[in-house]
Parts: sequence; structure tokens; C-alpha cells
Amino acid sequence: MRGLIALLAVALVAGAAWLEFEHVLEQRDNARLERDTAQTEAAGLREAAHITGQRLAIAAANDAQHFQELTDALKRNQDLRLAVDDRNQRLRIKASCPAVRAGSDTGAAGVADASTAELAADARPDYFTLRDQLALSRQMILGLQDHVRTLCTTPPTTGAIPQ
Repeated sequence: MRGLIALLAVALVAGAAWLEFEHVLEQRDNARLERDTAQTEAAGLREAAHITGQRLAIAAANDAQHFQELTDALKRNQDLRLAVDDRNQRLRIKASCPAVRAGSDTGAAGVADASTAELAADARPDYFTLRDQLALSRQMILGLQDHVRTLCTTPPTTGAIPQ
């Protein structure tokens, strides 16, 4: 009987050890699965960060280009304004004066000042303000179009990031 109890005790200890071993194997498998999942998520986050970096670089390059174009346009407008103020250049407008018939009672038999039509001096500041606003609006529109074209409709190209 003692041998049977000893055998039963050994079988019980072996069964408990086996169950513990199975439990450890299950924990190992779960840990491996969690590790693999974490590695996959980390790889996805790295790829997302890379794509975001590319998109930000493209956006920065577009912004820099349009800002430079705006700066150039505003400089040209300022140079034109100074040239007009210094009387080195005139602002001509497309205009026509109706012909006056010789026999009419308008008080003037002809045009006394037949030179090219020019923008009045008090209208010049408004003209230059409009030119500046037009340049700003143009660059804003072009920048938004580039943003939509390069960042919203197509995925960024893989490879080198634009400098």
C-alpha cells in the first residue's frame, strides 16, 4: 500500500509539474504574441512618422517657394511704386477718349492734352495696394493648390526628402 501511495504521490507531483510547465509555455506564447504585436505596431508608427516627415518637408518646400514668389512680387510692386513716385516710370491705363466733332457745342474744339491716359495721382496708392493684395491672393491660391495636389490627393514618394 505504501508503494501505491508513493506512486500516487509521484504521479500527483508529476501532474502538477506538467500543468505548471503547460502554464509557463502558455505564458511564453502569450508574451511572444504581445512582443510580435508591439513590433508590428512600432513598425507601423515608424512608417507613419516617416510619411509625416516627408509630407511636412514637402509642405515646407511649397511654403518656402510661394513665400519667395510673394516676396519677389511685393518687391517688384515696391520698385514700381518708387519708380512712379520718382517719375522714372508712368502708370498708363488703357483708355480711349470719345472723338469730339468740330461743330459740337461742348466748349472744346479738340483735345488739349492728347498724351497717353495715365492713372491719377490720388488713385495710385489704391492701385499699388490692389497689386499687393493680388500678389498675396495669387500665392495663397497657388499654395493651397499645391497643398491639395501634393499632400491630399497623392501619397508622398518614397526616397529622398526634398531639401
